[in-house]
Amino acid sequence: MSALKKLTASAEAHNSILCVGLDLDPTRLPPGMGENTTAIAQFAIRIIAATSDIVAAYKPNLAFYEAFGPDGLSLLKLICSRIPEDTLIILDGKRGDIGNSAAFYARALFELYRADWVTVSPYMGFDSIKPFLEFKGKGAFVLCLTSNPGARDFQRLEFNGKPLYHNVARKVATWNKEGNCGLVVGATYPEQLAEVREIAEDMPILIPGVGAQGGDLEKAVRGGTANFTRPAIINVSRSVLYASEGDDFDKAARAAVERLNAQINGLRTQPQA
Repeated sequence: MSALKKLTASAEAHNSILCVGLDLDPTRLPPGMGENTTAIAQFAIRIIAATSDIVAAYKPNLAFYEAFGPDGLSLLKLICSRIPEDTLIILDGKRGDIGNSAAFYARALFELYRADWVTVSPYMGFDSIKPFLEFKGKGAFVLCLTSNPGARDFQRLEFNGKPLYHNVARKVATWNKEGNCGLVVGATYPEQLAEVREIAEDMPILIPGVGAQGGDLEKAVRGGTANFTRPAIINVSRSVLYASEGDDFDKAARAAVERLNAQINGLRTQPQA
């Protein structure tokens, strides 16, 4: 199954285009759980058990695991092993190196941690991304227009008469020979998201920035999916992970996901304003 088909199959099976970002901050775990890797594992496993049937994907951010050294990498492998096979794993490492470095990054993320998709940076060009595209059935989301304020420093500068993120989207479209490329575009730029959606055609878009970063859910969904005609994944993290500060955090996380799914699916039957 191609990377794109697996993405759309997961969304259809779970009636959701949501991705829960597993950005696990030990200082935000419920009181009494502790702040070590054992506590983080227990927290993550309960979140996954409570939500895996109603989300399309999980997105562990590698920084939150690498900070713990070897124990953190073992934690990441454990958490990935608990994600059901019919639910996507998107590993967010924003890799972007050349030659053997990229090949070994790809091998680690796809083989060791069994990621379905990864995030990569386009700054060093095609040869830095090519090794990720050589894994059959796996995909790479390429940073296009990110949700952080610093995206203005480079990504929105003009190049060949168009903003750089337009050029990135068009270039990635030429690499998408096997349905294994996607783009990352932040929900904090809804007008630009709609522009990229038009350029991207059938490529999926991973959309962070909804919720804590200020992105509007409806604009992200409508712009990112072209009103539910194109594939997209909406990432949410803190609003789900930390929906409750108590021991009912897993139940609260499920309720938060259910509310978001209901909002998104409700838009399918509503005309665009």
